[in-house]
Amino acid sequence: MSQSDQIPTVDQPAAAGIDRRTVLRSAGVVGAGAAGAATLAACGGGGDTTAPITASASRPAASTSPAAGAIKVADIPVGGGKVFDVQKIVVTQPKAGEFKAFSAICTHKGCTVAKVENGTIDCPCHGSKFDMATGAVTAGPAPAPLPSKNATASGGSITIS
Repeated sequence: MSQSDQIPTVDQPAAAGIDRRTVLRSAGVVGAGAAGAATLAACGGGGDTTAPITASASRPAASTSPAAGAIKVADIPVGGGKVFDVQKIVVTQPKAGEFKAFSAICTHKGCTVAKVENGTIDCPCHGSKFDMATGAVTAGPAPAPLPSKNATASGGSITIS
């Protein structure tokens, strides 16, 4: 076994330029990364789409989170809509029986829109507003419309694809 194949010890430094500080520093980074991942896992939703949304200073309690495929026609008011925060979608009903769905992520800075009111989908972060029937920007600073999704009503439920 050559000296370069030997494992360094306290009395003998590594031959390839790796010293004890580098090894300890690397171990600290790996340990911090594992701790951070555990913390994120504890805070993450883990795919649970049935968790309730609670009110906060920047987020009204009006948004709800249905289980996948559980958006009910009766939950979407004519001339209004509802934001589904967990799924990051907003569903509107501009006219009776006409359902529209859009991404709930504002095209300005990526905030989640908060409500559907007075014919617009409103973002609380910087005041952008989008037309509830088309997703088009009606008030900036958003540079582009909300991306649309397919909304299909059948048997009292709305399916989004």
